[in-house]
This record gives sequence, structure tokens and C-alpha cells, in this order.
Amino acid sequence: MQRRVLAAFAVLLVAACAGGAAWWMHSKGNAADTGRLLLHGNVDIREVSLAFEESGRVARMARDEGERVAKGDVIAELDTRTLELELAEAEASLRASDQEVLRLHHGNRPQEIARGRADVRAAEAEARRRANDLERFETLARAPGGRAVSEQSLDAARSADRVAREKLASARKSLELLEIGPRKEDILAAEAKRDQAKAGIALLRHRISLGKLVAPEDAVVRTRLLEPGDMASPSKPVYRLAITTPKWVRAYVSEKDLGRVKPGAPAEVTTDSDSSRPVPGRVGYISSVAEFTPKTVQTEDLRTSLVYEVRVLVEDSDSRLRLGQPADVRISTDWSGEASSPAAGSAPEPSSSSAR
Repeated sequence: MQRRVLAAFAVLLVAACAGGAAWWMHSKGNAADTGRLLLHGNVDIREVSLAFEESGRVARMARDEGERVAKGDVIAELDTRTLELELAEAEASLRASDQEVLRLHHGNRPQEIARGRADVRAAEAEARRRANDLERFETLARAPGGRAVSEQSLDAARSADRVAREKLASARKSLELLEIGPRKEDILAAEAKRDQAKAGIALLRHRISLGKLVAPEDAVVRTRLLEPGDMASPSKPVYRLAITTPKWVRAYVSEKDLGRVKPGAPAEVTTDSDSSRPVPGRVGYISSVAEFTPKTVQTEDLRTSLVYEVRVLVEDSDSRLRLGQPADVRISTDWSGEASSPAAGSAPEPSSSSAR
């Protein structure tokens, strides 16, 4: 009987010691978390789907899944040989337009003007000859008897004289036009045609440049959707990239704790896989609208509670946090300094491009 009593007493003593240790550890944990608010959430980053603006056949895919790309890197290319041939044709047309504009600006050559003057002198000589012939015929026609020249010959001489005078007038007008030079309207029309050729060349060069798919930001390739030889179009994505900066943890805070969270407050983010090395961060965004607790959020409160979204920007230079990874966030609640962001750029606002 005594043995049973002693055994029961020992069991009660062990239970009391265990309970005391648990209470002490809980008190110690609470003391350590004094001035900090514990939230649970998931790592979030932005994603972007890249597609060519032009349709065509894919010539090169330069990146695979998981590879990092820097802003401005060419990650895919289209076959642009047809556009390059059209560009060569347009450049030749531009050279011809340039020469036409130069010709009009320089005006007529001295040799052309000299030829025009020679044509005028020849027309004058012809007109004098025809006038002399007509005068002789008329003199003969007025002679006594008037039979030395027929009416037909006299009419022919008169017609030849009129033709010679008209040719002289035409030659003089042609010389005047040669001396004046091209019309202003002709020069403007040639310049407009040249500008049109330049615009066509610029358009072709722009279309050729669109044959190169460029990374818009530093990112990681999540999905490679096409291969060389595939036909691409503006509606068909080629890559899906994960933009790793900025990176944040999306968590939710209840209404009773909302007043303890301030924009810019320092925070620490830990994950189950690396709980010994917290990632520093700061509160970057606090929603102004309440919502029902999402099913994916980890919280000790009821699912039907109203909560507010909080985004904690992190300084994850080592890329320890992954998209969608569960994380614990400890936010300093006694902080009263100026708000500042840990990363370049402003706090991310909710957008349809953000990964949920």
C-alpha cells in the first residue's frame, strides 16, 4: 500500500514539475514577445507573362525554368529576315528620295539654262526667216497682176510665220522656267516623300526590334511556354517570370490588433525551414478595408472573423523566401519612428498581376 502511495505521489510530482516547466516556458515566450505581434501569412511576389508584340516564328529561346534574368536581357527572338529585306528595300527608296530633294534644291544646271538660251536663239532665227518669207510673198502678191504667188503659197507662208512665232514664245517661256528653277510645291512634295520613306524605315526597324523579347525587370523564369520553331503571337505568352523585388509577406491582422500595427514598423519573418535566421522587414501596406479571413491564412481565430491585410516588405537578398511559402511575421508594436521601406520603390499595392 505504501508503495502505491509513493508511486502515485511520484507521478503527481512529475506532473506538477512538467506543468510548472510548461508554464515557465510559456511565460518566458510571452515575455520575449512583449511589444511584438505574431501574424501568419505567405510569401508573395509579382509575376508577369511576356509575349511578342509581333507574330512570327520563334528563332531562339535563351532561358530555361529557374534561371535568373536581369533587366534588359534578351530572352527570346523571332525570325525577322523578311522584315530585314523590306528594310533594305525601304533604305534604297530613301536614298533615291534624298537625291531627288537635292536635285530640286540645287535647281537646273548651267548647261540646261545655256541649252534653253540656244533654243531661244534658234527659235528667233527661225521666226525671222519665216517673217521674211511672208513679207516677200506678200510683196509679190501686191505686185501688178498678183499672179507671181498663189493664194495657197501665201497662206502657207502665213501659217509658217505663226508657228515660228509660237515656237519662239514657247522657247522663251521654257528658258524663263529654267532660270527660275523648281517650284516650291515640287520641293515640298519631294521632301514629304522623303519623310515618308524615313517613317517607313523607322517603322520597320521598330518591328525588327520587337522581334527580341526583353526582360522588364530582374526576375526568375518560372515557366517556359514556347520552343524554337513555334509560331508566336501577341496573345500567346512565351515566358512567365517571377519578379523577386520587391518581395513581401501577406498576412492578416484582426480588428482588435489593428491599432498595434503601424506603417514602417520593423518586423522579422521566419519560416519552418529556417526558423533560426529571421529575415528583416518593415510594414509596407495596411488595408483600409476589412475582409473575411481567407481559407489559406493560418490563424488561431475563427474563420469567420473580419481581418485586415498587412504586407511586410522583406530584405531577402539571399532569396531564402519562396513564392507561396508559409511564414511567421513578428511585428514591433511599440515602434514610433518614421516610416521607411526596406527595399527600393514604394510599398506594393494590391494588383491583379500579384501572385495570390
